Amino acid sequence: MSVGMKSVTDRLRDSGLLRTQGLIGGKWIDAYDGKTLEVHNPATGEVIANVSCMGGKETKDAISSAFDAFNSWSKLTAAERSKGLRKWYDLLMAHKEELGQLITLEQGKPLKEAVGEVDYGAKFIEFYAEEAKRVYGEIIPATLPDRRLFVLKQPVGVAGAITPWNFPLAMITRKVGPALACGCTVVVKPSEFTPLTALAAAELALQAGIPPGVVNVVMGNAPDIGDALLTSPQVRKITFTGSTAVGKKLMAGAAGTVKKVSLELGGNAPCIVFDDADLNVAVNGALAAKFRNSGQTCVCANRVLVQEGIYEKFADAFSKAVKNLKVGDGFGEGVVQGPLINKAALEKVETFVEDAVSKGAKVLLGGRRHSLGMTFYEPTVLSNVKSEMLVSREEVFGPVAPLLCFKTEEEAIHMANDTNAGLAAYIFTNNLQRTWRVSEALEYGLVGVNEGLISTEVAPFGGVKQSGLGREGSKYGMDEFLEKEGACSTAFELYFEDGLE
Repeated sequence: MSVGMKSVTDRLRDSGLLRTQGLIGGKWIDAYDGKTLEVHNPATGEVIANVSCMGGKETKDAISSAFDAFNSWSKLTAAERSKGLRKWYDLLMAHKEELGQLITLEQGKPLKEAVGEVDYGAKFIEFYAEEAKRVYGEIIPATLPDRRLFVLKQPVGVAGAITPWNFPLAMITRKVGPALACGCTVVVKPSEFTPLTALAAAELALQAGIPPGVVNVVMGNAPDIGDALLTSPQVRKITFTGSTAVGKKLMAGAAGTVKKVSLELGGNAPCIVFDDADLNVAVNGALAAKFRNSGQTCVCANRVLVQEGIYEKFADAFSKAVKNLKVGDGFGEGVVQGPLINKAALEKVETFVEDAVSKGAKVLLGGRRHSLGMTFYEPTVLSNVKSEMLVSREEVFGPVAPLLCFKTEEEAIHMANDTNAGLAAYIFTNNLQRTWRVSEALEYGLVGVNEGLISTEVAPFGGVKQSGLGREGSKYGMDEFLEKEGACSTAFELYFEDGLE
């Protein structure tokens, strides 16, 4: 282990945040068979830690623990649950720097960006600490004079949360925050590539006074853990962020016990730049939408559609901006692009670029592995890209920006919607009427207008078509963890004490 990484891990260990065991019922537990898995730093290949490699047996115990804890956690007042979440938020913010370092170590994103993720992720806990107190029911006018109809909102029960590696904190807090606020308990299965951040967050939840069993974390054998969550009748909800292929399997598996399912799946985000756009705003917005986290986000601009009148100017200005992106280890000074998560991700990017070039695309910048080695890839811009190329049809999930040319607004809308995905889209224009017209015509769950960073805890996040079901964030994120129950009261009379109106 390098001196720099050792000093960071030593500090994290001293702080108590470098956990390597799973969390079940408030206790840190090894895998029952003693197996472990290595967690690597993608920037160096070094082993950061060996963590428990769990499977079905541990997951079943975690489910039982969550089920038992549900009975008491769900009966707490909303104000009590809110206090626990607020303490958790305070601890996340107090340890923002350490958590950011942990994210950079195991995920690779630049430290500034990693600390930004902690800010973003913690805000979900803060928001849902407040929203916990706003789960309102309803009284419905009855059809008979001696009846009163009530609608109550109740927590759905134990939730299984399966999260990805690209946002190892925020994808957990975005799910666990509303679940706990509603009165649900959770079993979290983080990615085997980035379990350390999840375990650190769980440690802080315990320190915040969240009762044992309310938050459980198991990691390791993904198929066995997933099967245990899907087949258990005690798990009433599955929430997942990841690939569309895996999401479809989870959706099918959840049918056996008729679980509620929310899925945030893959995207193929178009970034549409019209002739009337402000060039600087468009370049900076597209840069942010494309290259954040080395292009490894579901809402990354996967296709940059540029109108013919501004195409050459945009391509030139955009390429110059991309050329200035500093690539390196996330702990390096001024680094804005880190490595890809692993070798498979690197090879996928290479395949997509080779396919595009073989079909006539031109490499304006980059287009190959970075001289740093490991899984670093040069920030890349491709021109003359066509719709039939892989890079247009599927998510590249890497630092590759394909530029496609269009003539008319109608053509841009058709090109943008010509995909099974429908998560995020971006448009750049100074025409107000076009803003509304195009935004409403795009078949996407989120649309950014003259803005490349659109995720926030106060707005609903989710896709249409094969990009998923349900919404996360905002007040609407609470609905995913609530059941609406009706009640009818007969022979209803109202009594008022003297002096009360």
